[in-house]
Amino acid sequence: MSLKTELCDILEIESPIIQGGMAWVATGELAAAVSQAGGLGVIGAGNAPADVIEKEIDKVKSLTDKNFGLNIMLLSPFADDIIELAIEKNVPIITTGAGNPGKHVKRFQENGSKVIPVVPSVALAKRMERLDVDAVIVEGTEAGGHIGELTTMALVTQVVDAVAIPVIAAGGIADGRTLAAVLALGAAGAQIGTRFVCSTECTAAEEYKEAIVKARDRDAVVTGRSTGHPVRNLKNSLTRKLDKLEKEGVDPKKIEEIGSGKLRDAVVDGDIKEGSVMAGQVSGMIAEIKDVKDIIDDIIRDAESVIKNNFNLIK
Repeated sequence: MSLKTELCDILEIESPIIQGGMAWVATGELAAAVSQAGGLGVIGAGNAPADVIEKEIDKVKSLTDKNFGLNIMLLSPFADDIIELAIEKNVPIITTGAGNPGKHVKRFQENGSKVIPVVPSVALAKRMERLDVDAVIVEGTEAGGHIGELTTMALVTQVVDAVAIPVIAAGGIADGRTLAAVLALGAAGAQIGTRFVCSTECTAAEEYKEAIVKARDRDAVVTGRSTGHPVRNLKNSLTRKLDKLEKEGVDPKKIEEIGSGKLRDAVVDGDIKEGSVMAGQVSGMIAEIKDVKDIIDDIIRDAESVIKNNFNLIK
């Protein structure tokens, strides 16, 4: 595969694809498979304690000698422990979400790690650039899980214009066409989540994967707007219940309580009716479960084809 960008040089990877650090989904098995296939695999720390994540890091190192990353959710009650663990284990790439990593950036970089925060706005991207982070992940509202309001197309374009550091696009990317599209916007690569859920190496319950494969274009809906922390899931009994309660004006804290622990129910136990089936709007594009290497090879091949054959439109 020959599609290279500056991101490949920065992260020492073969293809400009980063796997999303999805809680409960982004285990050592998936991260290792993505890294081994030429992308950057990322372990999702979520709200897990450090001893759990240490096992996932050790797992990746036992399965591949390629670079990998760790996503740290800064609002996690275990965030400080995870940060110490990442430094102790010399994790090569750190991605962060749900907070400002400012006070940790220099320490990570002095330890030899690259730092790539997820940002939902131009303002935060500019703040991160001033901290000398290595790149930013710009996530549009099309993504699964916790989301912002701006679309990938609108937000990526504005962030690319606002900062000089590499921009990684996220949200709504699942194939070669969508990768080519964000590269055309000026992104140096893409973060992909939902597509990698539907891989053979992903340890998520088969029911979870099949729910994504069976999803249609309008099945990825948003709940929890009243809490200030909206989440995109596939519609099911849980989303209908939450939607009803929000329309009735139920206390947002009650909404959060009902949703607590529901992601694990879906990912680990396969409860796709009452669990939180977090997935992006690309779910309707995914038709089968495939090996990670095949997913990445298909995306890169198709992106190269789109760039070669469709971008020369002016005669």
